[in-house]
Amino acid sequence: MATQKGKPTSKTLAKPAAQQQEIEVKMNNALGRTEDFLHRNGKSLLTVVLVLVLVVGGYFAYKHLYLAGRGERAAAAMFVAQQNLAQEMYEVALHGDGNNLGFLDVIAHYGSTPQGNIARHYAGLCFVKLGDFDSAMEYLERYRRVRGIPAHIVNAQNFGLRGDIHVQRNELDRAVEMYERAVRIGENLMTSPYYLKKMGLVHLSANRPAEAMNAFQRILDEYPASFEARDIEKYMGAAGQM
Repeated sequence: MATQKGKPTSKTLAKPAAQQQEIEVKMNNALGRTEDFLHRNGKSLLTVVLVLVLVVGGYFAYKHLYLAGRGERAAAAMFVAQQNLAQEMYEVALHGDGNNLGFLDVIAHYGSTPQGNIARHYAGLCFVKLGDFDSAMEYLERYRRVRGIPAHIVNAQNFGLRGDIHVQRNELDRAVEMYERAVRIGENLMTSPYYLKKMGLVHLSANRPAEAMNAFQRILDEYPASFEARDIEKYMGAAGQM
């Protein structure tokens, strides 16, 4: 008996049904294997999850509780050292006075905190003032630059102090490199023209008038309202006569 055109036969219906059944069998087998895996390894998976929770939770606790608390203690410990630095008592600022910690103590006890980081810069500054340039460079290079507008001043000073040390060592090219980095790190009216002027003076001492003139001209062009711009033409005149 002929079938009507377009009407599925029992044979054509059986094929999709068989395919569907085969798919269901495969899914059931896969689910069974998954359940078996979870049954056999559930304790291990739970252990892994717990470890991940502890690690992540521990990190946030370390960052927001432990480090925050240590940072507060470090800031309190460093307060007197900063006062001694401001009074140019560099040895006391470094080593403490017997009752209060110095910058080196803050670094030893709280080196992982932001305060410990800035203490490395301050220690480098103290050593520069004391003429111990090797120790100064060691601590200045251990300082990690931080972000933010106020921090730009410290970042610039850090490179500038390294430049000063290179001048003392008669490493003039390295000094220029550090001063250039000090100029660029902050791009502000206070430190940038100051280190441009230092850069120009180094070029003058190295008998490089064109490079010196360029540094002085940058002060006039980029920082005309700065303190250094007031008498920079005097130095430009000296460069022009070389």
